Amino acid sequence: MINIINKFFTSSNNEDSINFKLKKLSEVSEIAKIFKLINYYSEDSEVRYVGGCIRRALKNEKIDDIDLATNVDPKILCEILKKNNISFYESGIEHGTITANINNQLLEITTLRKDVSTDGRHASVKFSKNWFEDASRRDFTINSIYSDINGNLFDPFDGKKDLEKGIVKFIGNSEKRIQEDYLRILRYIRFFLIYSKHKHSEELKKNIKKNIKGISKISSERLLDELKKLFLSDGFLKLINDNFCLETIEIIFPQLKNLNIFKNLNEKKKEIIKSKDFIFLLSLSIIDETDNCDYFLYKYNLSNENKKKIKFFQKYCSKKIDKYLLDKKNLKKILYFYQTEYLIDLIDFCIIKNIGSLEKNIKLRDFFRKEPIPRLNVNAKYLMEKFNLKEGKELGEKLKKIEDYWINNSFSIKDKEIEKIVKD
Repeated sequence: MINIINKFFTSSNNEDSINFKLKKLSEVSEIAKIFKLINYYSEDSEVRYVGGCIRRALKNEKIDDIDLATNVDPKILCEILKKNNISFYESGIEHGTITANINNQLLEITTLRKDVSTDGRHASVKFSKNWFEDASRRDFTINSIYSDINGNLFDPFDGKKDLEKGIVKFIGNSEKRIQEDYLRILRYIRFFLIYSKHKHSEELKKNIKKNIKGISKISSERLLDELKKLFLSDGFLKLINDNFCLETIEIIFPQLKNLNIFKNLNEKKKEIIKSKDFIFLLSLSIIDETDNCDYFLYKYNLSNENKKKIKFFQKYCSKKIDKYLLDKKNLKKILYFYQTEYLIDLIDFCIIKNIGSLEKNIKLRDFFRKEPIPRLNVNAKYLMEKFNLKEGKELGEKLKKIEDYWINNSFSIKDKEIEKIVKD
């Protein structure tokens, strides 16, 4: 009974102020099931929303992921999920994190913990049942807010108040928190650009500059993931106008040589930027006439598909642009070889880089959004039956010549032209 009373008094009732979105989250059956299973497991077991989903709910932002915190040991948590036929994987069980999968809804659940030791990159942790202890090890006050399923907040560092006032600050000594995990430098930049209504603290600026070399301890995967979050955040376009943030990002990612391209964008260009994915924005930032882009791809591990997309932009936009690039006939060839998505991105790429007429490019983009991809109605089977050709090298060469002629003739070819190519 004492534990139940403690639960009541350690939660501040925010029924009137908690964002409607957070309450709606709890109506999702998958989430409600997790809350029910953990909260009723024992007298003192409990689970709460934590971190980003609370922050976004309070700011009426889109909630794109859900993190939960619990005072249940991760091994017991696994037993609870297994007993109730809920699939899960031990995504980071050494740090207390289990990812449950209910009807394809992924829920990351982390056991309360405290840091035993840190080296600026990894932390050795000890699991805890103390909510304040867990909150104390988090980075910023705005990330140390918890909520039960009914929207009652546990907010020991007044993160909600800081969020309302536009204050982004570390919990405790900022230098110590940075030295625990140097990635927090980048996290500070991201949160500052999204939420801050104030200038940078001079002491914090000093601490970041003093410790920025520690970034070298962070894996390229974690750095790239944080850069992606920054680029896709609501604060990204503010980066270019904040000298300290910009200087810090350029020190950490010296290959982002073209960030000035995001300065003084008109409304049409802003709309394009906000609609694009990370790879589009990254390509704009790293592609120039040097080997800068190649070095970035060497240093950071991107998927083959992402590399392909960047190489596509590099092929057409790394050097002086050919005056025929935006010719409709040429764009139709690109449409054939790379499909609609790549072509639309290329036109938008040119719009942002001021290549060609804005009005003309917008018309081209609208045209090719509806334009079907050309299809050659001639294949190996047709040639074999029509001209008695056998399968082999000669057949492949004839088919390639027909395709080349068709492409260069504005995707048009007559039967007589096919016959001539086959008989030559």
